[in-house]
Amino acid sequence: MVHNLSNRNSIFNQFLAEIRNSEIQKDSMRFRRNLERIGEIFAYEISKELEYQTTETTTPLGVAETLMLTEQPVIATILRAGLPMHQGFLNYFDQAPSAFISAHRKHHKNNTFEIMLEYLAGPELDGKTLILCDPMLASGASLTMTYKALLAHGTPKHTHIVTAIASTEGISHLKANMPNNNFSLWCGAIDEELTAQAYIVPGLGDAGDLAYGEKI
Repeated sequence: MVHNLSNRNSIFNQFLAEIRNSEIQKDSMRFRRNLERIGEIFAYEISKELEYQTTETTTPLGVAETLMLTEQPVIATILRAGLPMHQGFLNYFDQAPSAFISAHRKHHKNNTFEIMLEYLAGPELDGKTLILCDPMLASGASLTMTYKALLAHGTPKHTHIVTAIASTEGISHLKANMPNNNFSLWCGAIDEELTAQAYIVPGLGDAGDLAYGEKI
């Protein structure tokens, strides 16, 4: 199941346009805040897919019945670019446990690269709902590798993969290479082109650099 939020009329599209805008990108605080807002909207949309039970809440005038989440999802993020979106999810799922993964591209002189995964910390995942977020889904290699690494902590009952901008090639890679089909993909937008260096066009550039400054 692929959900593309840009196909709907909502304020979400304004935030998406602003993280793409090369002039607005010069304000790193605004870029981070827009990614956080995007994470919040994704959190609200995904919350509709989770399990609920009826609970009673005592008010000053009586008792109200309310549908409440049966459990909090586990929110996993790829460092460092995913941190603002992660905060957006935590703003809504404020009791959710978190997982963090350090994954990056190691570029070689012949314009090729390999995905390096150096750090993973998180809770038990068996039978849990997992939300795995990263602003960009380019080739799909890092997300697939990250998910496979997370399986060392258990097998989720369902995984929601969340990205602000995805490429069609990256989506195809996920469908072909994920260990199982028990996942949903949530995209802010889907772009058709991917360069030889695996950058999305028109995309937005390097989300980590735009949020936190250029790395060495």
